[in-house]
Amino acid sequence: MRTACDASLQRLGVDHIDLYYQHRIDRTVPIEDTWGALSDLVAAGKVRHLGISEAAPDTIRRAHAVHPVTALQTEWSLWTRDPETNGVLATVRELGIGFVAYSPLGRGFLTGQISSIDALAPDDFRRRNPRFQGYNFYKNLELVKRVRAIADEKGATPAQLALAWVLARGDDVVPIPGTRRIAYLEDNLGALDLELTDDDLARIDAAVPIGAAVGDRYPDMSPLNA
Repeated sequence: MRTACDASLQRLGVDHIDLYYQHRIDRTVPIEDTWGALSDLVAAGKVRHLGISEAAPDTIRRAHAVHPVTALQTEWSLWTRDPETNGVLATVRELGIGFVAYSPLGRGFLTGQISSIDALAPDDFRRRNPRFQGYNFYKNLELVKRVRAIADEKGATPAQLALAWVLARGDDVVPIPGTRRIAYLEDNLGALDLELTDDDLARIDAAVPIGAAVGDRYPDMSPLNA
């Protein structure tokens, strides 16, 4: 952790990092040891706040007991609602930890721009993702159609509706959509102007309920949620 942090500081050309994540849990190292080292980085002034990613409730609690966890980063979107059922969301809210939702657009699937696996480049990692393959792909397209139908009624794009849904989950939730194009960035920003009523949220939940997405999030889920 110390070596990685020093390398990041050098590459960034800064004297400290505001929020430093342990992005995956190393099951061969007790979380207390890792967070002890991270706490030392805070004490040295190299890091201001600490975050953890893809961690299970017990792991979050053990890390938090060593040094306060500022942010928990994990996947959360209309087609990945695991945090609502696996105790992660409840745990971070109990401990006062912010929730950073990555892939809030379902790796681009919820934008409605991907209608065929052939639309992805040959080296696109999503080709290996179970949710983008075969039967799963076409079943998940049905969810996108439902999202689009509600978005059309609201005068929004599917991406804006999906992001607005995440934003509506609470002030302690920050979605981090990724994009490489200005046009998509501008479209994403439109989610800030989209207000969802309680009735809207109920309709969305009915259209894309918990567990509706078909297929695992990753080809091999074993390293996750340690």
